[in-house]
Amino acid sequence: MDFSRLCIKRADLTQAQDISKLINLTYRGDLGWTSENHIIRGDRTNPHEITTALSNPEGYFFVIYQESMLISCIYVAKEKDHAYIGFFSVHPDLQGKGLGKYMLEYAESFAQNHLKKTKFLMFVVSQRSELIAFYERRGYLHTDRIEPYPVQSGIGIPKVNGLTIEYLEKVISL
Repeated sequence: MDFSRLCIKRADLTQAQDISKLINLTYRGDLGWTSENHIIRGDRTNPHEITTALSNPEGYFFVIYQESMLISCIYVAKEKDHAYIGFFSVHPDLQGKGLGKYMLEYAESFAQNHLKKTKFLMFVVSQRSELIAFYERRGYLHTDRIEPYPVQSGIGIPKVNGLTIEYLEKVISL
């Protein structure tokens, strides 16, 4: 994939619906290696949650459109001692082409250069070993912080017992 033709832009409130649709397609759709629909049912997010994230003065949503289709998004938020990375999605039709790696590197660079953070934190469903392996290949480490799947947060209902979320972090040196 020729990334030189892609333009990463900061998202605005008018894109909340597109972002929500892409995240739900990525994590709860039937296609792509990032789908969780075999272990979790229901939407991963909704436009209200995305609007809240977009309204965070310490948060930055980045998007890439190809023609009029949103193909990738990622969220970076400045927190106490780290940058939180979340809502990371690549359209299932474009997975496996390096776009995810490209977006993650962009988010990390932004966090380092603009937010002045050298520690990045995210959470993933612990049972998603292939997703965790993707992050491990990019320098993320297990933090030993594992929590029950947050059913009350409205990010889906487990189809299997015992789901947990795990926090991963990456620390870079200046």
